[in-house]
Amino acid sequence: MAEQATAEPAHAALVSSALALGEGAGVRVAAPELTVVVPCYNERANVRPLVRRLEAALSGLRWEVIFVDDASPDGTAAEALQLAASDQRIRCIRRIGRRGLSSAVIEGALASSASFIAVLDGDLQHDETRLPAMLALLSDGAADIAVGSRHAAGGDASGLGSAWRHWLSGLGIRAAQAFLPVRLSDPLSGFFMLSRPLFDRLAPHLTGVGFKILIEVLLAAGHNVRIVEVPFVFRPRTAGESKLDLLVSMQFAAVLIERLFRGLLPVRFLAFAAVGALGILVNLAALAILTKLIGLGFEWSQGLATLVAMLANFELNNRITYRDQRLVGRRVWQGRLVFVLVCSIGAIANVGIAGMLYHQHAGWSLAGTAGAAIGVVWNYAVSATLVWRAR
Repeated sequence: MAEQATAEPAHAALVSSALALGEGAGVRVAAPELTVVVPCYNERANVRPLVRRLEAALSGLRWEVIFVDDASPDGTAAEALQLAASDQRIRCIRRIGRRGLSSAVIEGALASSASFIAVLDGDLQHDETRLPAMLALLSDGAADIAVGSRHAAGGDASGLGSAWRHWLSGLGIRAAQAFLPVRLSDPLSGFFMLSRPLFDRLAPHLTGVGFKILIEVLLAAGHNVRIVEVPFVFRPRTAGESKLDLLVSMQFAAVLIERLFRGLLPVRFLAFAAVGALGILVNLAALAILTKLIGLGFEWSQGLATLVAMLANFELNNRITYRDQRLVGRRVWQGRLVFVLVCSIGAIANVGIAGMLYHQHAGWSLAGTAGAAIGVVWNYAVSATLVWRAR
C-alpha cells in the first residue's frame, strides 16, 4: 500500500509535466480530418510519387496517409518509414506473417483517429484528385459512403490494360451486383471513402478475407446506407505488377458464396473442401498411372496415390486456402509433414465411420458421404490449428 501511494503521486507528476511540456512546446496537433489507407505489397517505386500527389490533391486539408505493408521484399515499408521520419502525416504499419488487402485495410482504418477514412490502392491507378469531392459529399451529409467508379458516367476503366483483366473485372462486377443489397456500377472498386464511426460499426462484421473489401463493407452495411458514386479515370500502372490473378478471383467467389450462406460456411472451409475434391481426382489419376502404366500392386499403388494426393492438397491449400498465411522456407517442410499426419488420421476416421455406418445397414452412399464429411472437417480443423496456425 505504501509503495502504491508513493508511486501514484510520482506518476501523476510525470503525466502533468509531460502535458505541460507538450502544451508549452506547442506540439499538440489536431487530429487529421481524413486518413488515406493504402494497402501495399511490393510498391516501393510508387510510395514517394503517391505522397507527392496526395500533398497536391489535399492541400488545405488536415490529412494523413497510412501505408499498410505486408512484409514486401522490395523495401516498401522502409521507403514509407523514411518519409515518415520527417513528415508526421505519413505512417506505416508493417505486417509480419499475414497478407491480404482486405485485412490490411481493416487494420489501417482501425488505426485512424480521423473523421473520415479513404481507401486508395498504392499503384497510382486511382485518381487521388477526386478525394476532396468525395470528402465534401460525406461532410455535407449527402451520402454515407462515396465510391470511386470507373464505370459511372464520366469514368474510364481503360487503365485495366489487357482484355483478360477487362473480362475478369466485368465478370466479377456482374457477380457482385447479383449479391449486393444496393445497385452500383463499380462494386469492385478499391477506391472509396466513409466516416470512421460507420467503419467502426461495420468492422466486427468484416471477415478480412480476399482483395475486395468494398464488397464486404456494402454487404455488412445492408440497405441502411446512402451511397454515391464519383466517376474517375483508372490510370495505367507505371511501376510494379498487378496483384489481380486467378487465385484472387477464386477468393472473391468464395467470399460471395460465404455471404450467400450467411457465414455458416467460412471462406477457408469452402476453399479447403474444394481442394479436397481436387485431391480425389489427383488420387485417382495417380492410382491409374501406378497400376496401369507402372504395374504396381493395388495396395502399394493406393498408398502412394494417397500420399501424392495429400502433398498436392498441401500445396494448393498453402497457395489458395491460406494464401495470406502462406508457409515459406523451412516451415513448408514442417507443414507438409504435419499435414500428411493430420490427413492420415482423417483418412482412418473416414474409413472407420463409413464402415460402422455401413455395417449398421446404412446405404453405401450415405455411409461414404458421412465418412468423407467427418474426414474433411477433421482435416480442416486440425490443419488450421497445427499447420497454418496464426503467427
